[in-house]
Amino acid sequence: MKEIEVFIDTEEIAEFFFHELVKRGYVPSEEELDEIADITFEYLIEKNIIDEEMQNE
Repeated sequence: MKEIEVFIDTEEIAEFFFHELVKRGYVPSEEELDEIADITFEYLIEKNIIDEEMQNE
């Protein structure tokens, strides 16, 4: 299997969930969205879908 490099942005995850939840009639707070994004990121790590690498800024 070919390995590819993927960058996961929790802000992008939060935005995605915001739009999807609004379409379904929910209006989450910013804090709730941040929690959902963090949980999603942790899930992807736990399932070995992604590896966490710290990026030098």
